[in-house]
Amino acid sequence: MLKVLIVEDEEIIRRGLVYTIDWLSMHCMVIGSAANGKEGLAMLRRYEPDIVLVDILMPEMNGIEMLEAAQSLDIKPFKSIILTSYTNFEFARKAIYLQATDYLLKPVDEDELRNTVDRIRARLEESKAYSNIIALTKKNDIEQLVDWDVYLNKDNLKNSYVAQALYKIRDHYDEKISIDSIAEELHVSASYLSRKFKEATSHTFLELLMRYRIQKAICLLKKGTYRVYEVSDMTGFSDYKNFCVVFKKYTKTSPTEFMKQSGCIIHK
Repeated sequence: MLKVLIVEDEEIIRRGLVYTIDWLSMHCMVIGSAANGKEGLAMLRRYEPDIVLVDILMPEMNGIEMLEAAQSLDIKPFKSIILTSYTNFEFARKAIYLQATDYLLKPVDEDELRNTVDRIRARLEESKAYSNIIALTKKNDIEQLVDWDVYLNKDNLKNSYVAQALYKIRDHYDEKISIDSIAEELHVSASYLSRKFKEATSHTFLELLMRYRIQKAICLLKKGTYRVYEVSDMTGFSDYKNFCVVFKKYTKTSPTEFMKQSGCIIHK
């Protein structure tokens, strides 16, 4: 059950979000609501929610200021959803900079909210899986792969082109993507994007893409549902032999041996 905090200054909207949204069907529970950013910040400290729905324009402390202040708090990380009646690009840009999961216009559409919550849950489960992977890799002397809490930090997101390239890896790792195709899509030169990407992440685009694909492959293999060649296809590798080579590069073992070491059994 995910804990939700709602920060909204308009009482009718705030009460509507608390009482009319079917949170239980989303496996969520509202643990508090606040009328401004100052109250919301205090509740963040007190309740440490998983998700924060926060309006932008509020008295005393607005939503952007609250999220900026929250970054300095020693609390459990949370996912934020920006709520606003204003389709202002500058607000949207700041929301992205502060790692907001989504940017929803009021009145909130419950289906859109549900989809956003589903994405958040998937990200949280991915983070949990990542922690398990790190524990496993330490046990098997496998080097660390990709931690999005590190790469998708506010410094890396300062360059919108690097941010888009990172999001492309995260959301489209199973497709055929390259630094050239992304640069063309963003209307910048591939050499510029490659240079800025390396400066921000200390890795080339291809290296980070391969690391993330292998991380996803480890998750899939540990489920015990898919065969190795299926995992290869599902993680964006067009060639099975190349998948095995890259997998061994980062895990120091073959996919088949990794499954044996991890106690994975194919249930099909």
